[in-house]
Amino acid sequence: MRLFAIPFFIFLTLVAPATAETPEEKGLAIALEAEKRDRGWGDSTSELEMILMNRHGETSIRQMRGESLEVEGDGDKSLMVFDNPRDVKGSAMLTWSHKNGDDDQWLYLPALKRVKRISSSSKSGSFMGSEFSYEDLSSREVEKYSYRFLREEPCPCEELKSLTCFVSESFPVDKSSGYTRIVSWLDTNDYRSCKVEFYDRKSSHLKTLLSSNYKRFLDKFWRPMRLDVTNHQSGKSTTLEFKEYKFKTGLKDSDFNQNALMRFK
Repeated sequence: MRLFAIPFFIFLTLVAPATAETPEEKGLAIALEAEKRDRGWGDSTSELEMILMNRHGETSIRQMRGESLEVEGDGDKSLMVFDNPRDVKGSAMLTWSHKNGDDDQWLYLPALKRVKRISSSSKSGSFMGSEFSYEDLSSREVEKYSYRFLREEPCPCEELKSLTCFVSESFPVDKSSGYTRIVSWLDTNDYRSCKVEFYDRKSSHLKTLLSSNYKRFLDKFWRPMRLDVTNHQSGKSTTLEFKEYKFKTGLKDSDFNQNALMRFK
């Protein structure tokens, strides 16, 4: 799920090749095909709104910007910056995803005037009070999971309900992950993520992510313009609404270092 690399936040699925025999082989083949289809977008910028809702239905809204860079041979890099409201303005999150080993993440909070490194043991923590964790901000590299194909069935989300979805499980290789199991539904035509269920370290259903309002960019790359995540244990939810996407903007690797965290303050 390139969530933001989308990002942030996009899950894989796929049509298994004829050579796939076991559920594990088919699940892996799906993940590899999905990765292949999303290769070549280069870099992107986005403007988005984060809507936090507590268990009583009270909401708060934050405006943000995102930048992402595709890195050949490794995971993606992303930078997120909060513009409003005043109490979070200038807060920024930098993520370097990797295909192997721990991701690197840094958080800049203007009130503390310092950059804080997010340790691997803390990556299951909440990102800025939302129902997204730090771990969710990383791009989901194929190498970081094992896979098992479960079945095909009608897609469970309204936007893709006329299509068939692949349902697959993925299991994080990293023992410090906040999840033991992730179940994803992706349509068999374009590999768009429809629904994702996350299970915590006790194997309890923690939260569900729904993706919708898909748009295609550069005649190839699908991106959901809305993400809704519901925490079934806390009763809270978070919505991300993307207002604008731009691709091939000329971002460079040097735009994603720790100094970049403070250039928006």
